[in-house]
Amino acid sequence: MLKIEIDEQSGFCFGVTTAIQKAEEELAKGAPLYCLGDIVHNGKECERLKRMGLITIDHATFAELHNAKVLLRAHGEPPETYETAKRNNLQLIDATCPVVLKLQQRIKKKWQESANEERQIIIHVQSGHAEVLGLVGQTHGEAIVIENTSQLDRISTDKNTYIYSQTTKSLEGYRQIAEAIKERINSDKEVEYFDTVCRRVSNRMSGMSKFASEHQLIFFVSGRKSSNGKILFDECKRTNSNSYHIEGPQEIDFSLIEGVESIGICGATSTPKWLMEDCRQAILNYNNNNDEN
Repeated sequence: MLKIEIDEQSGFCFGVTTAIQKAEEELAKGAPLYCLGDIVHNGKECERLKRMGLITIDHATFAELHNAKVLLRAHGEPPETYETAKRNNLQLIDATCPVVLKLQQRIKKKWQESANEERQIIIHVQSGHAEVLGLVGQTHGEAIVIENTSQLDRISTDKNTYIYSQTTKSLEGYRQIAEAIKERINSDKEVEYFDTVCRRVSNRMSGMSKFASEHQLIFFVSGRKSSNGKILFDECKRTNSNSYHIEGPQEIDFSLIEGVESIGICGATSTPKWLMEDCRQAILNYNNNNDEN
């Protein structure tokens, strides 16, 4: 008999859950609601909220918007966004994740405290990720963003150096790049490394590995824009080579199921539970149809 298990630890993190709840509450009132950027890095969930009336806009549209209500997603925004809202009489529903907000505040404080130094603030990021704009914005755009060790030539070796990470990066990957940065800085300069990876994301790594090891076949459900989705899927693949990244049930290769007795379905912190359930149901329907035939 085919066993299909959905990972209990997978699904929305606290920040995403809060943002979506706020969106749903406002949409229930019937008034127009805008969201600055995709509320979550999952196309299926964005489509669901669009059907409810959520209007997703970019920063260019936001700058021209007046007298409206706008939700700020969990990823956070730079100070300029709040200034624009005040100028354009926009009512903000701020759903910035508390973990992201705390990191923004830490970076801003360090930037202000070290203003009289020859210093640099370095942020380890995923290029293009929504969270990065808000983090770099705390330094008036002067922070140096580093995605991998091939970009270390961007940094000065002769400045006091303060190192942070986007909250959804791999903890081990961040430690490695922080060490590589430290090695490049002259010994007479100060180097501080701050552990800013969200534990609600990083703690899922060991659980994801255990879950992947317990099944013959893994379907990892996540939007391909998701930063932690990529990290968690890589962990699945490392543990169980028979792991496949899909965005939804339409991407399931049912030929993979033949002869398999145990299937695990898991996902990122941006993956809704209902989408994993849809994948499970699609597999059950396929299996039941085959049994009947």
